[in-house]
Amino acid sequence: MTGAKTNERPGTRAQARYVRSSAYKAREILDLIRGKSYAAASEILDFSERAIARDIKKVLDSAVANAEHNDGLVAEELYVAACYADEGPTLKRWRPRARGRASRIRKRTCHITVIVARYDEAELDLLRAREENRGRSGSTQAAEARRRRVEQSRQRAEERARAAEEAEAADEADETEHTEATDDEAADETEATDTGADEPVDTDEAATGGDDASDDEDGDE
Repeated sequence: MTGAKTNERPGTRAQARYVRSSAYKAREILDLIRGKSYAAASEILDFSERAIARDIKKVLDSAVANAEHNDGLVAEELYVAACYADEGPTLKRWRPRARGRASRIRKRTCHITVIVARYDEAELDLLRAREENRGRSGSTQAAEARRRRVEQSRQRAEERARAAEEAEAADEADETEHTEATDDEAADETEATDTGADEPVDTDEAATGGDDASDDEDGDE
């Protein structure tokens, strides 16, 4: 007795229709993630150099979101149960060639389907034991480590903002002191100038001095 057909397999699915790529190119990437866990498949698609990998990543994320929202499953417990690409309609275009001829351009499309399912309990226990042997403790410690990293990054950002504010306040204080010192110097110079202008001139002494000088000159003669 044969197993269930690909489109009849149990699990949560997502599909993208009329993707502007050939089914052959999509199948090359789908063969890499078939049977992989969600984390491993997502990592493979992130580091793939094929442009179609981005569309497949969207379909995979949509299938996992459907499983979490509709079926109440946990993303870390899901794997790619099935994935396939069917051929879609071909867009026919024409390119002018020599001597009045034309050649056909076929723009292929495809329908991408990804089905995710939950590991059974035995496989989940095996995965957890493997993670513990690798020095991990599962999703709880991963979430805790992620929370600590986020908290540390926030603290560093707050410290940088506080240091920037202190530096700005110090610059403003220095500028204020420099302005006050400049104002004091200008005030001192103004006061000195006013004092020199207000000193009285003794006109009698000046006149007497002039007469004495005239008398001296007369005596010499």
